[in-house]
Amino acid sequence: MKIVAMILKVEVNLINNFITTFSLPALMILPMVIAIICFVAGNTKLSRLISVISSITLVVICALQAGYVLQQAVAIELIIGGWQPPLGIRLSINEFSAIMLLMTSTIGLAITFYSTQYFDDNEKEVRFWPLWWFLITALNGIFISSDIFNTYIMLELLGLSAVSLIAIQGTQQALQASFQYLLVGLFGSLMYLLGVAIIYRTYGVLDNQLIANLVESNSSMQLALALITLGMMMKCALFPLHFWLPSAHSNASAPVSAMLSALVVKAAFFILFTFWFKILAPVVTFTAVTIMGIFGAMAVIYGSYRAFTSPRLKQLIAYSTVAQIGYLFLAFPLMFTTPDLARTAVIYFIVAHGCAKAAMFLAAGVIQKAMGHDQLSQLQGIASQLPISIFVFAVTSASLIGLPPSGGFIAKWLLLNNAVEAQQWWWVLTLFIGGLLASAYLFRVLNLAFTTPTQENSLTVLAISESKLLGAVGLSVITIIIGLNAMWLTNLITGSY
Repeated sequence: MKIVAMILKVEVNLINNFITTFSLPALMILPMVIAIICFVAGNTKLSRLISVISSITLVVICALQAGYVLQQAVAIELIIGGWQPPLGIRLSINEFSAIMLLMTSTIGLAITFYSTQYFDDNEKEVRFWPLWWFLITALNGIFISSDIFNTYIMLELLGLSAVSLIAIQGTQQALQASFQYLLVGLFGSLMYLLGVAIIYRTYGVLDNQLIANLVESNSSMQLALALITLGMMMKCALFPLHFWLPSAHSNASAPVSAMLSALVVKAAFFILFTFWFKILAPVVTFTAVTIMGIFGAMAVIYGSYRAFTSPRLKQLIAYSTVAQIGYLFLAFPLMFTTPDLARTAVIYFIVAHGCAKAAMFLAAGVIQKAMGHDQLSQLQGIASQLPISIFVFAVTSASLIGLPPSGGFIAKWLLLNNAVEAQQWWWVLTLFIGGLLASAYLFRVLNLAFTTPTQENSLTVLAISESKLLGAVGLSVITIIIGLNAMWLTNLITGSY
């Protein structure tokens, strides 16, 4: 027994040593190396194999990191080259970034598996895999960076990878959407960089923690925060700066749409949230967070309305993303009165929406391929032809609407409780209206899917395998699991602050 205990202790020490020392660089090095291998090899079979293996590896690494951070309630930090900031560069993972990394790797695995069976055009697939792994590299870099300039570099890599992934679809609409996204991304990055320049000019440091210790509320920092906010609002498509998102998300290929909606816009929100409530927290006022909350409420209403009136399935899902992003900004005014509860609600909502929206876009991709289009008016009876796709769509719809026992229900319930506890009752009204509108546009799709088509509207569906939706089914199940285990998960997240 003593020998077994000693072996277990050694194993635990080795795992902890890997987590604290080697896991952070692995998050950047592994996907970057895979991207280079896929680019150089140009072989789709090899790219598929190493992509699936690498995705599973990243899930394991991120799960170990999340377990360590949440259970130990301590951040993982690594100083590159041994030089302490401000001369050196710090990488770190706190409870928020650990969950974002785990979500990225999990959704990434589901999309990677889907992508191995998605492409019919070999040339498109050859281009897809290197860009895909550069996108993963950029996302991981944003979540572990503790330096505002390194965050900018990762933000640029993320934008260029996303633009290129949209463009490889090759249609005129996709090329126009990617060019528009490129211009918006460059403008957003420029605003962010101007804000960084002001901060560096004022304090002479770029490290997040050092800035947070030095920052004071003055006109320079207010301008810096305003510029960064404008840039990140464009990148996360907050109303009224959402104009680029519907065309980009609806015209990209299904795996790209899934990653854009589930994670890329969340990366911009993660940066914005970090600046508002950590790096430049002394600059933030209640008036400012209230304005952001109003923008969020407008996004919920407008995005839901446009989703309801959309003629295409992927366009409907894209406008749904505009609405769902709005919910995250409802938490901004709540951070002033109930910060821990509001932060937990934000994290829960990001995970629930990310898993649901990724799975929904993947299901929509199968429907679009089988039908040759995604016109809602011709979806009648599709449930009998593509049952797994409609099952995924139905389960994820329940989460987006906020029906129990889904994770979306818990996230909206946490926001509602926060609003009541903070005595900001007006946000409760937004939550109820948003839920009703989400029910309207999502049940519109499900109603058509289960309606028996008339002889004039007979359904023509190509024979297509739904086996690629295994990962999407897994993401759908996750939305239910995090709803059923809400008490344990919220206590775990809150206890790590």
